Amino acid sequence: MGPKSVVGLAGALIVVLLVLSSVFIIPETHRGVMLRFGELVETDIKAGIHFKVPVIDQVREFDIRVLTMDLPSRQYLTVEKKPLDVTSYIAWKIRDVDQFYRATGGDEFRAQSLLLSRVDNGLRDEFGIRTMHEVVSGQRDELMHNLRDRVNETSVKEFGIDIKDIRVKAIEFPGQVSDNVYRRMATEREKLAQEFRSRGKELAEGIRADADRQKTVTLAEAFASSETTRGEGDGEAARIYADAYGSNPEFYSFYRSLQAYRNTFSGKDDLMVIDAESDFMRFLKDSQGGN
Repeated sequence: MGPKSVVGLAGALIVVLLVLSSVFIIPETHRGVMLRFGELVETDIKAGIHFKVPVIDQVREFDIRVLTMDLPSRQYLTVEKKPLDVTSYIAWKIRDVDQFYRATGGDEFRAQSLLLSRVDNGLRDEFGIRTMHEVVSGQRDELMHNLRDRVNETSVKEFGIDIKDIRVKAIEFPGQVSDNVYRRMATEREKLAQEFRSRGKELAEGIRADADRQKTVTLAEAFASSETTRGEGDGEAARIYADAYGSNPEFYSFYRSLQAYRNTFSGKDDLMVIDAESDFMRFLKDSQGGN
């Protein structure tokens, strides 16, 4: 290959390199700005194929999709001066590329730092005018909407950033406050449990006393009923005996004597000294009871 061919090939390569370095592509999800010697000469370059002056011009690209940023946990005071540890996040996107670049120098971390400062101050102000109940449940959505609108108004003007959403991820008591709250809750629950135990003990004593009273009344009524029944039985027995005695005095006397013999001589060691001629012994001598 001759010298002219080498020079021609080198020239072609240089031309190709110049053409390639003068063409740049902006993706659909990005927008760009063009700098010339560090000076901003073109902003909000749309997606597509574009040209620049090689070496002299420099292109910066920025993602215009919705981005999220988690904020570190910060402590804020409610209107009752109660501290709360709050963790939140921001959803944001670049609205004005020119304003964004001029305010942040195209540094995404600087933009996040600026947003963090605005949101931190906004949360501090919103928590400071509300009670703990309101920020936890009652007015939480209202708080977030007010804060988003408030921060978005300044961020669009100052940084070209559109705040899409601000949300609180978690609200917690600080460690020492949590311990105090848990201890107070435990004390309250113990007090409530003691009240229930005392009330239950009182009810148990009442039920036990009523049961004892009912037992005494029932036993007394049963005893009275049994005595009445026994009395009626004894009366009926006496009546039967009287009828039997009236109808056959001899048989009744014989029966009563047999009962007396059975009761008297039931034990083997029983000893009784009695006149053999007494009336008690007459049926032993004569079944007819004769003398």
